[in-house]
Amino acid sequence: MIVKGQKIDGRYQIIRTIGEGGMANVYLAYDTILEREVAVKILRGDLASDEKFVKRFQREAKAASSLNHPNIVEMYDVGEDDGNYFIVMEYVNGKTLKSLIKKRGALSLSETIDIMLQLTSGIACAHESFIIHRDIKPQNILILEDGRVKITDFGIAVALNSTELTQTNSVMGSVHYLPPEQANGNVATVKSDIYSLGILMYELLTGKLPFKGDNAVEIAIKQMKDPLPSIINQNASVPQSVENVVLRACAKNPKNRYDSVSEMHEDLKTVLSESRMDEKKIVYEYPETDIEPIKVKDKEKEIEETKVVETPVEEEKEDKEGNVSVKKFKIVVWLVGVIASIVVVGLLIIFFTLLNSSKTKSVVLPYIAGKTQDEAFEELDKIGVYYEKESASSNDIEEGLVIGYKTRKEGSKVKQGTNVTILISSGLAGEVIDDYTKRNFNVVQIELEGLGFKVVPTIKKVSTEEEEYKDAFEGMIIDQNPKAGSRLEKGGVIELIYATLITVYPDFLNGEYDREAIQQFCDDNGINCEFKVVTDSGKKEGTILKQSRNAGVEVKPGASILIEIAGTAPKEEPKPDTSNSNSNEPAE
Repeated sequence: MIVKGQKIDGRYQIIRTIGEGGMANVYLAYDTILEREVAVKILRGDLASDEKFVKRFQREAKAASSLNHPNIVEMYDVGEDDGNYFIVMEYVNGKTLKSLIKKRGALSLSETIDIMLQLTSGIACAHESFIIHRDIKPQNILILEDGRVKITDFGIAVALNSTELTQTNSVMGSVHYLPPEQANGNVATVKSDIYSLGILMYELLTGKLPFKGDNAVEIAIKQMKDPLPSIINQNASVPQSVENVVLRACAKNPKNRYDSVSEMHEDLKTVLSESRMDEKKIVYEYPETDIEPIKVKDKEKEIEETKVVETPVEEEKEDKEGNVSVKKFKIVVWLVGVIASIVVVGLLIIFFTLLNSSKTKSVVLPYIAGKTQDEAFEELDKIGVYYEKESASSNDIEEGLVIGYKTRKEGSKVKQGTNVTILISSGLAGEVIDDYTKRNFNVVQIELEGLGFKVVPTIKKVSTEEEEYKDAFEGMIIDQNPKAGSRLEKGGVIELIYATLITVYPDFLNGEYDREAIQQFCDDNGINCEFKVVTDSGKKEGTILKQSRNAGVEVKPGASILIEIAGTAPKEEPKPDTSNSNSNEPAE
């Protein structure tokens, strides 16, 4: 039993369960080595002892580990820990496309085309790597809040239920999206994925599946025989050009389908253009009934030897005479037997392929970033991993040194004999960043933007009273990111931290300041100072009585402050004596 906090392979610490299926459970975990969240898919305990299920479980990782595409969930690691078989992959915080359809029903035309363009781009990448998904359905498509789409579950056997064709507990894929040729017993091809994509697009446009039934066999028969219901009859806003894409993808006869997913992708790009608004309904070139049946030498013997696990086929209703339609029942049984026989053959091939590959030892890719080529190649030679070189520029690795792996992660596991691509630095990319400190921000901003860089300003309050900023001026750059000497490509972002000068008023009333000291403080910090002499304060002359801005207030240069200071009244000078008592003039 997997519990919260448990470490898988000594590395992946379980956080919580994020999904449960018939074959495996998925957990959110934390990679303690690379310090990131990952999704860990662990084979259910009751199936871990079944070698067949173990091999099929590992098939998903083997198939998807070589794929590198923004619309495909990335696979990081695969292994076994104390009987727990696990696959580690990219954690995608989104919901399934199926849940979105259930919530909203039919999506808009623009949403549908956007989703289908992403899906066809991802599946085309897989096909170019000779990988067929085989189980395309909205349950295996994750959609993020920003509209990005991620495809998961490449080739994995999924939960058993009545809408999946099974043989001895083996899943062939959801029958609602199963191509007619596979329902008829033929092997999957790239055109099988195209059919499934068409059914999925039908569901996006209408909010419902085209073929339904009481059991998987009934649905499979409809896939082979019934024409696709009209999309336009259900959603009149859908133009014929869009329906034509679905009709071509969902043709019964593979010859009438797109030759590749890339071709479907290109068709989707122009499907809403004005030039296609008057497009006529597609006419198939080849007969839709021309589906080559599977060739079986001894059908009855294979049906007898094959045990089919399927939702029981309902007994045929009696006709008016009370007779059971045995003929139709036999056809259904034969069909199921044929499908089951093909599944058996396919599983045997996969089983022996994986059996041979499982004997190959897994190794951990060493950390090689910053090493010389010889050092990196020597480490890879030791663990039996093949390699090839490819040049690439780097922001921090010097020319000739190793940048890392192109598509692999350092510390991830691979099989011995795996071929990896090593990136070798062709030189440092971008331009060397100068030291812009102690320069005016406005001037530097114009200079950098002229060179093609993006400037992010950050203001910092500083005081010239601090020793570090005693020579600072308004708008002076005091720090920058990246630092001087770093390299940055055109379009890169440079953060410039520049000063806005502030003055914090001291307490001029504390007895430490006289008029001269206050004037000096204001002159040093660009403060306009005015003094008011109060003569009747009763205080000693020169005492600071009041300041108009309180101590601790922050102000910028140019601010004003009024200081009241104690003084004395000026002394009155004596008036001159104007009497005649002292006159020297003689009396008459």
